[in-house]
Amino acid sequence: MKIICLMENTGPESLSTEHGLSLYIEANGRRILFDAGQTGAFADNAAQLGVDLADVDMCILSHGHYDHSGGLMRFMEINSRAPVYVNENAFEDFYSGLEKYIGLDPALKGHPRLTVTGDETDLGAGMTLRTMNGARADYPAFGQGLTVERGGVRVPDDFRHEQYLVIEENGQRIVFSGCSHKGVMNIASWLKPDVLLGGFHFMKLDPAGDDSRILEDAARTLCASPTRFYTCHCTGEAPYAFLKPRMGDRLSYIACGQRIEL
Repeated sequence: MKIICLMENTGPESLSTEHGLSLYIEANGRRILFDAGQTGAFADNAAQLGVDLADVDMCILSHGHYDHSGGLMRFMEINSRAPVYVNENAFEDFYSGLEKYIGLDPALKGHPRLTVTGDETDLGAGMTLRTMNGARADYPAFGQGLTVERGGVRVPDDFRHEQYLVIEENGQRIVFSGCSHKGVMNIASWLKPDVLLGGFHFMKLDPAGDDSRILEDAARTLCASPTRFYTCHCTGEAPYAFLKPRMGDRLSYIACGQRIEL
């Protein structure tokens, strides 16, 4: 399996960076785009990195937030054939707090290239999309301050629009998660991957304060699993710097432009 990070919060000056995520994946003979960043800048990075987006076979949207979906229109201009898999709940109205809209571009709704997914979708070639909606959460999640409008009232988001890409290849299970809003420890427990790659949504935790105990518990729990973790984006630089010495080679950061072979 080959993975190239096309967009992330950090990276070399030669590439565009932004608060967003986009990954290019080659697995089981398929070319996959996982998320499309906050803007179309991921496509410019792709060209610099030697990735031809016109050859992508499918696009996966991990959840209904702007920093993962903002480049979808640009992608569909470049690629005329790949289906874009979006969860059925992704078009709800999502907010950061009560004011800032962070949902999808309304122009995407009903777009003919979109394929709407449910709680589990078989993509073929050893690949599945799963939401894990309804699964028991034994560990905390960190979607603080994120809300959804339902029935005219803004309530805490339950992230039923979040979906995970599970790929079985060469005897390994690799899971891709955009932001792990339901809790990275829960996702690792539910899906039991050999490798999990994605944001942990720890960015609002302060390792210099009381949140250090939360991060200590997270490091201990994650290391108790057999999973190897690659993280990025919404994990936050300070939480990552706290976790890394505690998790050692079980945890790595993937920035814009980096390549991973599994």
